[in-house]
Amino acid sequence: MEGLYLYCIRKKRDTFSFSMKGIDERGGVFIIPFRELEAVVSKVSLEEFESKEIQKRAQEEINWIIEKSVIHEKVVEEAMRRNDKILSVIPMKFGTVFKNREGLEKSLNKYYKKFKTTLEKLEGKQEWGIKLYLVDRKKFEQGVKSKSQIIKEKEKEIADLPEGAAYFLEGKLSELISRDIDKKLKEMQKALFEGFKNYSEQSVEGKILEKELTGRLEPVILNASYLIKKEKVEDFRNEAERVNQKIIPKGFILEISGPWPPYNFI
Repeated sequence: MEGLYLYCIRKKRDTFSFSMKGIDERGGVFIIPFRELEAVVSKVSLEEFESKEIQKRAQEEINWIIEKSVIHEKVVEEAMRRNDKILSVIPMKFGTVFKNREGLEKSLNKYYKKFKTTLEKLEGKQEWGIKLYLVDRKKFEQGVKSKSQIIKEKEKEIADLPEGAAYFLEGKLSELISRDIDKKLKEMQKALFEGFKNYSEQSVEGKILEKELTGRLEPVILNASYLIKKEKVEDFRNEAERVNQKIIPKGFILEISGPWPPYNFI
């Protein structure tokens, strides 16, 4: 039995075909119009994509979930692009399935005003993300130590002590340095997050991602998303490049990405 998998909602546009196959990698992606809106969907097997089956696979077949999530994301990204333009879309969460067109249209009718208001809010804006990575902790520690008068005094004190007595103070010095490093990292994280707010309409600080999700070995210090007017995107990108060049010598790399479907601002 077939149902409809919903990827996103957007304002009604000129008809065009999708290049991608749907989430089942068999059927095509198509549009279902509803008044001034349209739903981007594809047909799927209800047995394969019902809620219980997806929850089961999330526990037993995580690779299947990852693969299907990637397809879901790519369809939404194609739906939000038209030639060189970025269209406003409301992305749906992974696994949004309706048994039939009647059920989909009932939901579209129920949330019609909310969808329209959200799309109007998103019009002319794009979601961009930044991630701050600590790529060289030793370099950062050296920078902190070179500017800390307290640490310099403690190091001098230890250097003037006999070896046995110095041993006990070295542990306290390591603890002091660690606390100072953590403090400086938080200060830098906050300063960067707040600084990029100047270019955005809204911003949100996301959770720190594990290395398996970032694809990098270096730890993430900041993961943030910004909703930016399209006329300010270039300024945002230029500022990110300026900041990146400034912090690379300190042991960091700033990564910018986008535009993304506005998952964080709907």
